[in-house]
Amino acid sequence: MTNALSKLLETADSILADGATGTNLFNMGLQSGDAPELWNVDAPDKIRSLYKGSVDAGSDLFLTNTFGGTSARLKLHDAQNRVTELNRAGAELGRDIADKAGRPVVVAGSVGPTGEIMQPVGSLSHAEAVEMFHEQAEALKDGGVDVLWVETISAPEEFRAAAEAFALADMPWCGTMSFDTAGRTMMGVTSADLALLVETLPNPPIAFGANCGTGASDILRTVLGFAAQGTERPLISKGNAGIPKYVDGHIHYDGTPELMAQYAAMARDSGAKIIGGCCGTMPAHLEKMREALDSVPRADRPTLDQITDALGPFSSASDGTGDDAAPERRTRRRRRA
Repeated sequence: MTNALSKLLETADSILADGATGTNLFNMGLQSGDAPELWNVDAPDKIRSLYKGSVDAGSDLFLTNTFGGTSARLKLHDAQNRVTELNRAGAELGRDIADKAGRPVVVAGSVGPTGEIMQPVGSLSHAEAVEMFHEQAEALKDGGVDVLWVETISAPEEFRAAAEAFALADMPWCGTMSFDTAGRTMMGVTSADLALLVETLPNPPIAFGANCGTGASDILRTVLGFAAQGTERPLISKGNAGIPKYVDGHIHYDGTPELMAQYAAMARDSGAKIIGGCCGTMPAHLEKMREALDSVPRADRPTLDQITDALGPFSSASDGTGDDAAPERRTRRRRRA
């Protein structure tokens, strides 16, 4: 086991993570409804290209193509018995690209939600979730990832299950939730809730934060919410490249590379240490984000007005914590595509 991320956190002013997985793979020919993880075996050169695109654009860290790599998710594609094979392959491809980068690049093993609802609301038990996450974690570890990275989580119960599984695998980890429902996750978690949750875990993450959501403005408000709790853990911000819109029958994210460059600098100033993109973020966006992090001087933490002036309006009046309502004149509700 390596601890490459901890070493990088000690030496780097900020860390540029990668961008989108799905958006880039769709541009390479992945069809809607297909399992991206199958490409780790069936189209390895395309996955290498995905990883290399981030590294060449300046990313210090990239996530493996294993977001849907639990048995629960792979079962949708009759591949539930291929968890070890597909996750190990995705990790090995990443390890190969990182080792050839000529500079320190961290390989993070992506672990997405199971897609199941956990007890007591749903039927998935804690033990079952831990088993699923542990199986995936061991395969990613065998494939050579530096750190495990659970992302796009909505429920605290699932976050806890992943943490327990990663302890069983004896691997360092990071974790992010998606705050896409008026500043809360789908299961009602706020930024303040997550900041408190990570401190209750026997095996806390190296870093935590937010990914995906509804746009660059919203995720920065969430990052400010984390920072307001006084956490000393490094914060993660992986926001979407703007807002999804349907253009000629396809989903297109309207965030330009220049907007994402502004987002990157403001995310750093808001308190994030690890900064990347999520849906819609391409290598062209990452290049501008790298340039901004390297050249734009640090500034004070931005106000909500400064965020919306630079990046556009919030999608909701509040981030869910009760005392942060934004003026209605700069609030516009959007439906996530």
